[in-house]
Amino acid sequence: MKLKATLAGLATVLAITSAPAIAASRDTISIVGSSTVYPFSTTVAERFGKGGKFATPKVESTGTGGGMKLFCAGVGTEHADMTGASRRIKKSEFDTCQTNGVKEIVEMKIGFDGIVVANSSKGEAYKLTLKDIFLALAKDVPNADGSALIPNPNKTWKDVNPALPADKIEVLGPPPTSGTRDAFNELAMEGGCATIPMIKAMKAVDKKKFEAVCRGIREDGHYIEAGENDNLIVQKLDANPKALGIFGYSFLDQNRGKVQGSIIDGVEPTFENIASADYPVSRSMYVYAKKAHIGVIPGIEEYLAEFSSEKAWGDEGYLTDKGLIPMPKADRKAMAKSIKMLTPLDGSVL
Repeated sequence: MKLKATLAGLATVLAITSAPAIAASRDTISIVGSSTVYPFSTTVAERFGKGGKFATPKVESTGTGGGMKLFCAGVGTEHADMTGASRRIKKSEFDTCQTNGVKEIVEMKIGFDGIVVANSSKGEAYKLTLKDIFLALAKDVPNADGSALIPNPNKTWKDVNPALPADKIEVLGPPPTSGTRDAFNELAMEGGCATIPMIKAMKAVDKKKFEAVCRGIREDGHYIEAGENDNLIVQKLDANPKALGIFGYSFLDQNRGKVQGSIIDGVEPTFENIASADYPVSRSMYVYAKKAHIGVIPGIEEYLAEFSSEKAWGDEGYLTDKGLIPMPKADRKAMAKSIKMLTPLDGSVL
């Protein structure tokens, strides 16, 4: 009994003394994640730091998938406090978080973005359909009579659609770890895939095979993985007017004059068309925070409050200057309330 009492007392002392030690080891918020969300997280961080009460958060562009790995690796000051994502957290990632002790995750949907297929402003803007995009970039496509799938034989855009230029298909895009790639596969590739009757029929029989076919990107040099740096893709397009690139609308908005977005299914990638969801390749963006780090690393709760304020993500907020497409006002109000209450994400909804 005395031994148990001694051990219990020691555990209490350790619990009390460990929290200040953790807090003292780092006083700067660590944010990782999506290259698309990066400009928004960075802008909020700079505004937040100028307030003088807290240090300016450190923001790193690691890609959505890479950010989730870092975020879900564990709890403690050696791990990231927050991560940005250009898609919602996957169930598998949520489960990894749980396994590694990241039990309570605060989810903040921050607004919308569109994925653009852009080229240099030195050339003519492309007018594409989702079907064109799939036939240009898919690993396997239907043969001439639509009876079987074959390795993609299309070398030029004219091979895909006679109305398009005879230029070589050369598309710079994100790697598999990118949330932009995930969203592009789901919205553009799968959207184009579903317009082809032979493949669409596959969905009712074998959904996994349908997704594998629709989301499989060719690996023969026509699609070039350009890393997580969207600014680098913009620079390469400026240098090579024959190439196209895939990245978030915010980078198009910030580089007007250098690059132009393709019209997809008759719709231009504009602020209004993305906000209304008329543009077919639109998506939501998120920021996730560890509730266990709130109160340990200074400023996390206050940073979330700044991000979810009308002056930041509102219709006239400073993030719209960076290309953020705001959510409807009622949705912003509901999300801000959830963030203020630090409501943990329910994994069953994923």
